[in-house]
Amino acid sequence: MQLERRGRPTVLLGTEPFRPLATTAASAAGMPDLPLVTVAHPIGGVDPKLVRDRADGIVDAVLRALTGPTGGVVPATAGAAAAGARAGTALVTVPDALDAFQADAAARGWTDGFPVLPPTAERVAALVAGAGLAGDVVVERLAPAMRAVSLEIVAVNAALAGALPEHMPVIVAALRALADPRFNLNAVQTTTHPCGPLLVVNGPVAARLGISGGANALGNGHRANALIGRAVRLTLQNAGGAIPGQTDRATLGHPGKYAYCVAENEALSPWEPLHVERGFARDESCVTVVGADAPHNVNDHGSTTADGLVRNLAGTLASPGSNNVYLGGEPLIVLGPEHARTIADSGWSKSDLRRALWARARMRLDLFSAENLARFGIIDPARFVGRPADADVGPSIAPEDLMVIVAGGPGKHSAVIPTFGATRAVTMRIG
Repeated sequence: MQLERRGRPTVLLGTEPFRPLATTAASAAGMPDLPLVTVAHPIGGVDPKLVRDRADGIVDAVLRALTGPTGGVVPATAGAAAAGARAGTALVTVPDALDAFQADAAARGWTDGFPVLPPTAERVAALVAGAGLAGDVVVERLAPAMRAVSLEIVAVNAALAGALPEHMPVIVAALRALADPRFNLNAVQTTTHPCGPLLVVNGPVAARLGISGGANALGNGHRANALIGRAVRLTLQNAGGAIPGQTDRATLGHPGKYAYCVAENEALSPWEPLHVERGFARDESCVTVVGADAPHNVNDHGSTTADGLVRNLAGTLASPGSNNVYLGGEPLIVLGPEHARTIADSGWSKSDLRRALWARARMRLDLFSAENLARFGIIDPARFVGRPADADVGPSIAPEDLMVIVAGGPGKHSAVIPTFGATRAVTMRIG
């Protein structure tokens, strides 16, 4: 949601469940007094007559907002305070007993639902020192609240998550990558889509910190993965302002929104790792952030060639319900080491795999409803307008948009991870 009009009659329209997001977006844009008029939800995927009736029902409210005491005009100076707004720290008194502290932290909105650790001054100072920067250094402005988030604030959230000082350079690099405009953090934080930031770590830092890329790498049991991923998530919630059910409007979400962090299994990959593909040296430590859906498992214990495996991978990748179909983006293919070896032993490079997957993961237009084709046609007319029913579309705009990494342990499983679509992965050097 982008709001930039000032000094002219303006009113913000939306559906009622999105009121908290609308007010946060208006404040972040420097227009806290922007008039807001809502209608009943939903307005998408319903009878057009019902939409018209709802629109007719708010005409008077819109006119009042535009012609009231302020005439719907937001002063041009209203953004000054918001532009300098800052997420600051303050000492507060909390219960000493750990169980009582959990209830207090939950009441203050500090938690993700799991227990948290007290962010004592000593622990926060140690985490700040671990980053090697001053505590008042602004790390980034994080959407949707768009407040300037200091390193100390990041450290407070890392302390709540139980992160260690040595984790801080990865956490800071990930937050800076997430704030890159190409990632589109505001949309990822506030969409109804279930996506959340996935951190893919490459380079020597993964082994040094114990960030797993082996067995069950996307699951439980790996301290560094969990603590780093959770620290980033809590910072995005508490400092970035993505409050579940309020400004974070995910219809369902997925478990990766608690913590979503993995290392690439470079030791068992037959190809160059992700960060090298993206322009960094192999001995550099990097984190790549991806606006990611949950993993979709690909089970193939029978195929012994790259062509056989591609049939199965492409079947999972070709999902008409994926945002990538009409919004583009970069779906992520996570190959288990055994599948990666089978593909490489067939003489295939990553580029060969991308081209083969993109050519096979096709979806005929008659798979989509007429209503969705009409909607997609507005967004991407070249692929969805004026084509016959037996024409097809791919899982992304181009083969090069498919990202491929190797992760996991023994076993013949891989995963397809769709993305939000209107987002691009961003890689940042750590340290």
